[in-house]
Amino acid sequence: MGTTAWYVLHSKPRKEQQVNAYLQAQGFETFYPTLRVQPVNPRASKIRPYFPRYLFIRADLDEVGVSALQWVPGAIGLVEFDGYVAPVPDSVVHELKRRVAAIEAAGGLTFDGLQPGDPVRITHGPFAGYEAIFDMRLSGSERVQVLLQMLGRLVKVQVNAGAIEKRRVRG
Repeated sequence: MGTTAWYVLHSKPRKEQQVNAYLQAQGFETFYPTLRVQPVNPRASKIRPYFPRYLFIRADLDEVGVSALQWVPGAIGLVEFDGYVAPVPDSVVHELKRRVAAIEAAGGLTFDGLQPGDPVRITHGPFAGYEAIFDMRLSGSERVQVLLQMLGRLVKVQVNAGAIEKRRVRG
């Protein structure tokens, strides 16, 4: 008997949820990170995969067999490097779970669909009520940078991503 490890399974477009449900029904432990979003288009999905077309599965490949996971309905197969299925360290999956939980705790991805230059309103925090211009998402964090009009000039301010919403421009 081999060892159990996390692996990444590649799915067909928009089949992640189907693949996840199938694997769980087969008794596998999975991690399919999703986030709530406040999309610009109100008819768009409010739940989005954190890694579109990918999910994590914990399995003993010696026991299960790689081919069994290559033929899961809706899946393309396990992610490989140089012809070998690549395990994902437990610490990476643990950190991803922590990060997704932190983004969810901050209210999800409220800046989904925002482009630099889009008008936003800061909804809470020290700048609550101010209107600003979306500048950029800061890599590796749940924070964004906005441009705030202060004392007659634009000032770069970093705020929690959950503390902004797209401002509707009346035309």
